[in-house]
Amino acid sequence: MCEDYSCPERSVSLSVYVILYVAAAAVALLTVCGNLLVIISVSHFKQLHTPANILILSLAASDLLVGVFVMPFQLTLLIESCWIAGPVMCAVLKFVNFQATSVSVHTVALIAVDRFLALSFPFFYSEKISPTVICIAALLNWLFSLFYNFRLLYVNGNFTDIVCPGVCVYVVDEISSFVDLLIVFVMPCTLIIILYTHVFVIAKKHATAIRAVQVHNSTESSKNKISDKSERKAAMLLGILVFVFLLCLLPYYTFLVISYSIVDFIFFRDVGVIIFFLNSTINPIIYALFYPWFKKSLRIIFTFKVFQRDSSLMNVQSY
Repeated sequence: MCEDYSCPERSVSLSVYVILYVAAAAVALLTVCGNLLVIISVSHFKQLHTPANILILSLAASDLLVGVFVMPFQLTLLIESCWIAGPVMCAVLKFVNFQATSVSVHTVALIAVDRFLALSFPFFYSEKISPTVICIAALLNWLFSLFYNFRLLYVNGNFTDIVCPGVCVYVVDEISSFVDLLIVFVMPCTLIIILYTHVFVIAKKHATAIRAVQVHNSTESSKNKISDKSERKAAMLLGILVFVFLLCLLPYYTFLVISYSIVDFIFFRDVGVIIFFLNSTINPIIYALFYPWFKKSLRIIFTFKVFQRDSSLMNVQSY
């Protein structure tokens, strides 16, 4: 009952309490700054306006939402074991949490589709899949998630019911939970695994074929070789991103399913939540470690060359 609920008193020392808050603030700040740099880089430099990078931009936008709206409140809730931000922010947290999760998963699925088409049907991809087409696909993904998550939460009374003081939990019935599990986890993740299995098989075949044909290359075939190598490298780099994403996603949904039937697993579900949200922090680090264009754009941004005239035309892409 709401009237019987009271926030538990702190059971940790002040020093541990401060360390937890400093760590939470650092993670949230790193998430926000890292994804802002990704968004600025892809948006500013015209050379980066490619279909694959548009999807990375969409993923960074959802990760930014996590860093701004979800991480501060969710980590505070885990530290305090009590909701102190009020019913309005609780509703905001619920919606942004669901929205960012579904957009992220479906964007990674779109990345898998993009790489599959680029390697399997290169002529169709170069002619039909433009940045505009990908922008429309990304926009539809956001709009679908917006409508779907608002309806899911509204129908289950997450915006209209009175929230108990100190509590912020979402309420979803069993049927809606099962449908949500299929739409947000099972179907897109199955698609991601299937398509990226094909992508790596195709990339391996292409690499073998290129090594077999190295004699008497014409200029045109050399250009095709460079282009094909570029697509394979992009697929491999994005494969790292997808692999890390799935590693962070799996514990969250595993613990979520288990906790439906075993109450004692709620703690482990919280651990899964933290791991999943940390993916939003890890993604920009992956770009910084493996993407030459991100390293170059960071140098331009941090040396303030980004404010120069025609800086958007600078060469930052290299494969």
